[in-house]
Amino acid sequence: MAISPDIRKTLEKHDYESIEDRWLARLAEDPDDLDWYVGVARALSGVAEDERARFLLEMLDEALREQARWETRLALLRRAGSLLLEPEALHPAILETLEALHGDTPSYQAMVLAVRLDRAPHDLAKAWEKVDRLRELVPYDVGAVVWMKGKGAGRVVEMNLELEGFKIDFPGQAALSVGFRAAPKMLEPLPEGHVLRRKTEEPEALAALAEADPPALLRVVLESFGRPLTGGEVREAVQGVVPEERWAAWWGAARKHPQVDARGGGGRQTYAWVASEGHALEAVWGRFAKASPREKVALLRKEAERDPALAGRMVGELARLARGAAGKDPGLAFEIALALEGAPGASTEKGGEPAGPTPAELIAGTEDPKRLLAGIEDRNARERAYTLVRELREDWPAVYASQLGRETEPRLFDRLADALAAEAPQELYRFTDTVAGQPSKNPAAFAWLAERAAEHPELRRRAPLRLLEQILGALVDKRFTPFRVRLARQAESGGTLPRLLDLLEARHAARAEEAIHRAAGLEAYQREALTNAIHLRFPVLRAEEESRVIYSTPEAIEARRQELAHLVKTELPANRKAIEEARAMGDLRENFEYKAARQRHEYLSSRQAQLERELTLARPIEAADLDPSTVRIGTRVELAPAGAGAPARTITILGPWDSKPEEDVLAYESDLARALLGKAPGETVEIGGDAYEVKAIRPYR
Repeated sequence: MAISPDIRKTLEKHDYESIEDRWLARLAEDPDDLDWYVGVARALSGVAEDERARFLLEMLDEALREQARWETRLALLRRAGSLLLEPEALHPAILETLEALHGDTPSYQAMVLAVRLDRAPHDLAKAWEKVDRLRELVPYDVGAVVWMKGKGAGRVVEMNLELEGFKIDFPGQAALSVGFRAAPKMLEPLPEGHVLRRKTEEPEALAALAEADPPALLRVVLESFGRPLTGGEVREAVQGVVPEERWAAWWGAARKHPQVDARGGGGRQTYAWVASEGHALEAVWGRFAKASPREKVALLRKEAERDPALAGRMVGELARLARGAAGKDPGLAFEIALALEGAPGASTEKGGEPAGPTPAELIAGTEDPKRLLAGIEDRNARERAYTLVRELREDWPAVYASQLGRETEPRLFDRLADALAAEAPQELYRFTDTVAGQPSKNPAAFAWLAERAAEHPELRRRAPLRLLEQILGALVDKRFTPFRVRLARQAESGGTLPRLLDLLEARHAARAEEAIHRAAGLEAYQREALTNAIHLRFPVLRAEEESRVIYSTPEAIEARRQELAHLVKTELPANRKAIEEARAMGDLRENFEYKAARQRHEYLSSRQAQLERELTLARPIEAADLDPSTVRIGTRVELAPAGAGAPARTITILGPWDSKPEEDVLAYESDLARALLGKAPGETVEIGGDAYEVKAIRPYR
């Protein structure tokens, strides 16, 4: 333990009388300052003044016993017991102190025996471990009121030394046994006056307090826990005391008390009860002084109503910041000016000077409105700025069009687009055409466009096939991950995708159908609904699909069937289980496992639909039924070069599922296979600039 420089110098001078004088003076002022006492005692021992150290510690020990400062005495025995007492006297002193601290608890003596504190008095290291064990158990003695997550408040009714466990009664529930070692982890002791204890012992009194004096109940809650609480924690604490339908009114009244100190913002805001209104105001000002400019704005809005003087101090500081930021950070200056508009005392500062630039002055006077708007982080402030731009600036259409490319909020996209559509539609369509053509350059704008097109036919008519393909492509593009849910909704009834189908021309129908079939980001039911819709509009597509046949070997068809069976019976159930497990892990917005499982589900569902569709079209190639007089699907063709230099080749023509070009096994849809189909022995065909003669044709096996 370090000692102060002046004590060290006094020891170096061997001025022990001064040390003793200081010891006595400190003893009268603060007998609990063990860091000082133990540090001095050890320093004395270090210069062979053990007897003097013991004498001084004995005076401290006597004072602690006389004043019943038993917690401090126990700490003294732990930290300096070997300097104060002989080994054989230390263990009894520990027992004496524990008796004074806990002797009045019903099962204290039994606990001493249970932890074996009465044994091995000379093994002090073990003794202190037993002391810690004993003190862990004391708060859970018979009669103690405890709180357990999921159970609420209950009372300890029994302690079983043989089984090393406590029995707890929870109102309206079965009794529960908790082991000695588990108790500190599972149970929280509730002292007298704790709100959770009072909910069990005097619920009517708490309910009356909630009705008569909301801040008083909030004080009980905040002081019970001894730490700042979130609004959610307060609500949980008063559940059953404040009726659910009364919560909003009670909370609104309770938290306005001047001694409630609110810190943070949003979901991280916490509340504490401070000693006085003055303490609360100084705490607010202290946070304001350390806060960033935008945090200062938030504190002004939240705390200005507390006190006119506090509001005036905040306004003065923010006005100074606004004037300084007007040239360097006009967006910040605008946010501050907007906050000052309605703040108490914000119209003027001392001396009658303006409190700062107004929002209108900043918008009208800026030479670069795009820079000002780009610097506004708050959405509501940006919306107000757009209003002022339109009211005060003749160049607002160009400003709006430029801002469309920077905006991220759907509501503000709509505000800008509505204004342009009414008075400068060419600017709007220039922007939407650019976004539809290159959606990945501005994913937020494209997601907005996909949504807006559902309600605005003029946006759908401009290029319906392109927009449909771009939306389907974005569903599986990682750059659109934050917007995937919004985009997926456009496949539902009433969304943009079904409405785009109504605008397609016949020449685009097959391409649109293929895009829908390939779209891995769609659920199976969505793909089916879109396919049915396009077939209703273009019946020829259904006829073409039904007439289309996929020829393949029986082995390849069976492999597809096995893949489908494995997918349906194994992979999809495992994926559904993974989704449920990931969902149970918490907030889905930040849950990587959940997002990955959902993406896997989209792929598997798409693959299932594809396999099912293709298997309905599959027809086996029967080698035994083939006529080898001409080249057909399922034949093997021997080719001889017509000239010197080119090698002989043997080409097998099968279906697309059997294709292996590197082994000269070609799909019948390939260009070379099309050139060979129908050829008879003796005929020639050109391959890569070389002429070949068909020498022989036979079944592929």
